[in-house]
Amino acid sequence: MTAALAEKHGTDAARPSAEDSPPPSPHRRTRPGRERAFDDVPRWQIYVPLGVYLVFTLVPFYWMFLFAVRPSGSTSLVPWPMTGEHFSKVWNERSFAVFFQNSMIVGVCTLISTTLVALAGGYALARFNFKIKNAFMLALLCSQFIPGALMLVPLFEIFKNLQMINSLGSVVIAETVFQLPLSIILISGFIKNVPVTLEEAAWVDGCSRFRAFCAVVLPLLRPGLIAVGSFAFVHSWNHFLFALMFLSEQDKQTIPVGLNTLIGADSVDLGALAAGGVIAAVPVVIVFAFIQKWLITGFSAGAVKG
Repeated sequence: MTAALAEKHGTDAARPSAEDSPPPSPHRRTRPGRERAFDDVPRWQIYVPLGVYLVFTLVPFYWMFLFAVRPSGSTSLVPWPMTGEHFSKVWNERSFAVFFQNSMIVGVCTLISTTLVALAGGYALARFNFKIKNAFMLALLCSQFIPGALMLVPLFEIFKNLQMINSLGSVVIAETVFQLPLSIILISGFIKNVPVTLEEAAWVDGCSRFRAFCAVVLPLLRPGLIAVGSFAFVHSWNHFLFALMFLSEQDKQTIPVGLNTLIGADSVDLGALAAGGVIAAVPVVIVFAFIQKWLITGFSAGAVKG
C-alpha cells in the first residue's frame, strides 16, 4: 500500500499541473491557412485597382489642362503647341485677378475665424463638464444634416438688416457658421488626446489656465489646427452658393461665381472656362501638397477619443 501511494504521488508530481503549464503562444494559429500575410498578396491585386482609380481621377484634370493650354479650334489630344491666350483672357478681360483676390480674402478670413472659434469651443467641450454638454454635442451633429440652401433666406434678411449685402464679410460669416460644427468636434477630439496632467503641471508652476494652454497644449494641436484650417479654407474657396446670393457686384465676386459667368446662354468658351478652372485648382493643390502629412494626422487624431 505504501509503495502504491508512493507510486501514485510520484506519478502526480511528474505530471505538470495546469498552473505550471506554459501559456499558449499568442501567435499560434487556430486555423492554418485562414489568414494570409500581406506579403503573400500578389502585387497586381494592389496596383491594378489603384491604377484604375488614378486614371479616373487624373483624366478630368488632364482634359481641363488640355483645353486650357491648346489653341482655339485645335482637336489635338496632346497639349502641343501650348498657348497662354486663354489664361491671359480670363485673368485680364474676365476680371479673374479680382475674383482671385476676393476668394483669397474670404478663404483666409474664414480659416482664421473658424480656427479661433473652434479652438475655444473644442477646449470647452474637452475640459469642462456642464449640464447641456451632451445636448450641445447632439445639436452640433444634427446641424450637419441641414443644407445651406435652407438658410439662404434667413441669412439674406439678417445681412440686409445689418447692411452687409455686397460685402465679403457676409460670406466670411456664413462660411464660418457652417464650418464650425465639424471643426469644433474635431478640435475637441484632438484636445482630449492631450493629457490634462500637462496643464496641471503648468498650473502648479504658477501659470494661468490661458497661459498653460498657450504654452503646453497649443503646440501639440498643430496637426488638428492645420486640418481644420485647411478644410475651412478649401470649402470657402470652392463654395458657390453664398457668394452668388450675397455678392451682386462684379468687383466683389469670387472665383466660383466668376467661372459661372463664363457659361453663356448660347455658347461656352471651353478654353477660357478650362483656364479659369486651372487657376481655381492651383492654390488648393499647392495647399494640400504642403500639408498632406499634417492633414491626415489631424483628422485621424481628432476622430479618436483619448
